[in-house]
Amino acid sequence: MQHQTEVTNGASVPQLNGSSDGGSAVTVNGVKDETKKALKLDPINRDMVRLIGQHLANLGFQSTVEQLMAESGCRLDHPEARRFKSSVVEGDWQAAEAALLELQSMLNNTTHLTEMRFLILEQKYMELLERGDDIGALNCLRGEISPLDHNISRVHRLSSLIFYNNPAELKKATNWLGSGPESHMALMERLSAYLPPSVMLPPRRLERLVIQSVQHQVATCEFHNTSIEPLLKVDNLEGLSLSDVVVSSSCLLTDHHCGKEHFPSTCLYTVTEHMDEVLVAAFSPNGRYLATAGKDFSLLIWNVDNTTLKISKRHCLDGHNFSIVFLSWSHDSTKIIACMHEDASELIVWDAERGKQVCKVSDSTSDSLTCACWYKDNERFVCGGLRGQFYLCNLEGAVLERWEGVRVQSLAVHADGKTVLASDTHRRIRGYQLETVQDYSILQEDHGIMTFSLDTTGRFALLNVTTQGLHLWDLNSRTLVRRFRGATQKHCTIHSCFGGINQDFIASGSEDHKVYIWHRNQELPVAVLSGHQLPVNCVTWNPVQPSMLVSVSDDRTIRIWGPSQTNRLNRDADAASTSGGLSDGDDDEPDSPRASNFQFPHSLISGLDISSH
Repeated sequence: MQHQTEVTNGASVPQLNGSSDGGSAVTVNGVKDETKKALKLDPINRDMVRLIGQHLANLGFQSTVEQLMAESGCRLDHPEARRFKSSVVEGDWQAAEAALLELQSMLNNTTHLTEMRFLILEQKYMELLERGDDIGALNCLRGEISPLDHNISRVHRLSSLIFYNNPAELKKATNWLGSGPESHMALMERLSAYLPPSVMLPPRRLERLVIQSVQHQVATCEFHNTSIEPLLKVDNLEGLSLSDVVVSSSCLLTDHHCGKEHFPSTCLYTVTEHMDEVLVAAFSPNGRYLATAGKDFSLLIWNVDNTTLKISKRHCLDGHNFSIVFLSWSHDSTKIIACMHEDASELIVWDAERGKQVCKVSDSTSDSLTCACWYKDNERFVCGGLRGQFYLCNLEGAVLERWEGVRVQSLAVHADGKTVLASDTHRRIRGYQLETVQDYSILQEDHGIMTFSLDTTGRFALLNVTTQGLHLWDLNSRTLVRRFRGATQKHCTIHSCFGGINQDFIASGSEDHKVYIWHRNQELPVAVLSGHQLPVNCVTWNPVQPSMLVSVSDDRTIRIWGPSQTNRLNRDADAASTSGGLSDGDDDEPDSPRASNFQFPHSLISGLDISSH
């Protein structure tokens, strides 16, 4: 068998894509070392050597790469592929086309040849325009690009660029880097995608593998709840380097693992401000306010300190004649809707910042308006109830549109800003566009849907299903993704939520008096939080502080959950304070009289049951 060779610094070096002949001596820097022979490696280890060599070459260790390839008997790329890359990087388009023709037989798909030629000629055309050579550019377009009969819409776009006289305007209009090494390397990365890896390694392949490995470890980490690696969720890694994504070398040297340092696993405080069962709670979208309400007919608005995770009462909003069963914040966090028990015929919209009533909606004394949600303009909202009312309203309390005969259990506006999702008494969720009077089915359950919520993307819906617990649905594919196990839900209305960093977690109350937290990729809970004395009706996660969780219960209390580290720091700060601040006490007294923001630290008396299912 005849071996292909390559001259390196004047010496002939074996360049097989694998092991060289066991009798071949290693030649490095022109010196033949008879004592060293190229190692015989299996295919997997040959590819590992190539990956390491590519990464070292990208770092500039060229002589090291030469020695590595020589000693291992491997080669990074096919000789024709190297010649092709050299021509592209140098901007020699005629040589690049010639080298590409030599690679034609090695392509897995013959159509790739046309696409690669198109990309090369497109770069050539753009550089002629940049230099002001309109005649040359026009000849390239007519004589070389158009005859390819490929990507016609793109050809039309290229032809319109002939009228740009200013290179800066040309680059801005096309988001093009211009001529030069950076642009040529970007083009080479696009071209290499069409070459088999045995001919040329995909660009920065080792980096991509490492990034994907770290991404997987973070995605499967039970307690990952920090934004230390902000780009680890990026799906498209184009243009990102390893240092852009992995900011700590510890991610490479050890497996990723998070403890509960940033996880809301400890009850920091219990608030006993409500006089009766607390049914609902909701953080404002900006995380600055918390609203709680229930059977005492009062809506409490709290200021939230996202550093200490403490809350302080801002407003106590009265005027409700029935229990408050649903809350909905406007997207700008300035207004909140309070929906009452089905026997109430009205709902109230409040100015959360000033504590003033904005309007009431009461179209008929027979109405039942038990849920609501806001459009993104913060001027209109949708409301409905179990007696068949389904209204589009404004801030004057006027009904703009109505959809008759829909018995609504829960509502949410989709991320598209147009579609209203409603669960009804037929155990389904349907999409409604009230302005165009269109509706369509999205999903169907076998049991009643008590409440549901959407993640920020609008793709996933979290359903509280009667006697079944929590179900996660993918609304795009309209498939049931996961059933979460552990929590107890029979016929009580429980409000659950997405939360944590990137909304990777799901939290819910339970009729067994506990708070359950799941990683959205796992059906068993990662944490079970004990402390409430009666069923937990609602759990809400702070949207800007992923370490803060709030639960409310029939035991009349509001519990603030946070990391144990926060608890320790707050306890130390309270001990050092001379103003008194918060005091220790027994939190298991739901009948205690209403006080002004009476909160108990829970460094010792809160319970935590981290499940090891």
